[in-house]
Amino acid sequence: MPADPRAVLTRPAPAPDRTVAYGDHPDQVADLRRPAGSGPARPLVVVVHGGFWRAEYDRRHTGPLAAALAADGYPVAQLEYRRTGQPGGGWPGTLTDTLAGIAALPELAARALPDRVRRAAPILVGHSAGGHLALYAAATAPSTVAGVLALAPVADLAEAYRRDLDSGAVAALLGGGPGDVPDRYAMVDPRSLVPVPTRTVVMHGSLDEQVPVSMSRDFVATARSAGSDISLVELPGCEHFGLIDPESSAWPRVRDVLRSLHDDQ
Repeated sequence: MPADPRAVLTRPAPAPDRTVAYGDHPDQVADLRRPAGSGPARPLVVVVHGGFWRAEYDRRHTGPLAAALAADGYPVAQLEYRRTGQPGGGWPGTLTDTLAGIAALPELAARALPDRVRRAAPILVGHSAGGHLALYAAATAPSTVAGVLALAPVADLAEAYRRDLDSGAVAALLGGGPGDVPDRYAMVDPRSLVPVPTRTVVMHGSLDEQVPVSMSRDFVATARSAGSDISLVELPGCEHFGLIDPESSAWPRVRDVLRSLHDDQ
């Protein structure tokens, strides 16, 4: 019987080396992982987790991914943020937390992991709803982002609302549909924020049942037409969770793309 692709969501991972706070709320934190080996300080990789922005999904399910990246020599931060279903989550707290955390983490990580983190804009690795947040951060605070690896991102919120992804997840985040709160969609929907001002690679599996690959195809085509430095890597036979699973057949491609983004810094 094939392995359950969701197994990565509950797979144990080594404990982080440090947890730092970028705000006063218990979820305004990030777990830090020290890069394996020795060498010069490197730019931080900030992992922005998915889960359709909902409270029941937190940063812990990205533990295997983050541990694998640290083993490859990257300093890693797993960003947490307030989510829908929590006080302060949704609009606008989920969005403002993401921006605040990304801006603060290079300095916080450099202090917590001396000589291993360069005080520079990080590379963002965002999955699913976290891919949306990474694209949003790059579009609205480009000086704080050096590059984006968006894994199966929810890159078109209006279309995700029309498709009713995860039973109303976008409406829960923004407080309604595009006809109800158009200004909010205009401010945070990646499809409305092109061109993307930072180098971006979108990766998406052809068998994704949570976020349709057509959404990434359309978004990347629109962003490229607007002048973005963006590309799409489509993985045949890959579903939604293989992109964050170091044990999946997709993982070597994810590693290669991240290396190309990170080595440019």
